[in-house]
Amino acid sequence: MNTVASHVGQPILRRLLAAGRPLVMGVLNVTPDSFSDGGRFIDPALAVAHGRRMAQEGADILDIGAESTRPYGDAVPVPQEQELERLGPVVTAVIELGVPVSIDTIKADVAAWALRSGAAIVNDVWGLQRDPAMARVVAEHNAPVVIMHNRDAADPAIDIVADITAFFDRSLDIAARAGIARDAIVLDPGIGFGKTPQQSMMAIARLDAFRRFGLPLLVGASRKRFINTVVPSSPDQRLGGSIAAHLTAVRNGAAIVRVHDVAETVQALRVTAAIGSAG
Repeated sequence: MNTVASHVGQPILRRLLAAGRPLVMGVLNVTPDSFSDGGRFIDPALAVAHGRRMAQEGADILDIGAESTRPYGDAVPVPQEQELERLGPVVTAVIELGVPVSIDTIKADVAAWALRSGAAIVNDVWGLQRDPAMARVVAEHNAPVVIMHNRDAADPAIDIVADITAFFDRSLDIAARAGIARDAIVLDPGIGFGKTPQQSMMAIARLDAFRRFGLPLLVGASRKRFINTVVPSSPDQRLGGSIAAHLTAVRNGAAIVRVHDVAETVQALRVTAAIGSAG
């Protein structure tokens, strides 16, 4: 295992959260079809350079994904071999930057490979409910896991907070039965995934409803489509809306925000904290 793999294991999550401030997870997509930056970092050299840049800008975690999970139902499934082929030249090089790496995948075998290579965290956008082997892999590697709420399709008629809560209950039961430590779990309401734009905004506004689980909350609102319903804009024009959403999420209890624009988000969080301290 890579020597940088000392990050691996649930203590890394505790160490990160001990900073006592919101953490920033930088997004690194090595895919041709992600909704926001698809294709920009498919070249391994460009991907590693972008990871280095986000680390320098203050990212606490780098989240690497090689299969688009864009939440609009039109992402193309990627065979496991292709996902690993995309990750192979990138993961180890990014780990060597010294920032904890999370692997954004729904495949247990890909997660296992990444953890063996030195990744620290598994980010599962189906919250341990899609690949039946995922919980076992996470438990065997003693790794922290991000459990994200998801649905196959949005239903505007449902109570989205109740739906997210029920999903988390199921995922946490799966985690407990697999032997995943409770303090190795982060919950993510899955902004944009299986939700209408209004439901995505509701999930952020009602984030405190999920505090009853007593677990860290992650919000990834970066460049999401709900921003376009408020202010018409393309994904690369949604920086202001992304920062507004993440500052609101932090105010409502988020411990981690997952972002494309690391420097700008770090600045916004630091200025908000400084103003709060001055007050």
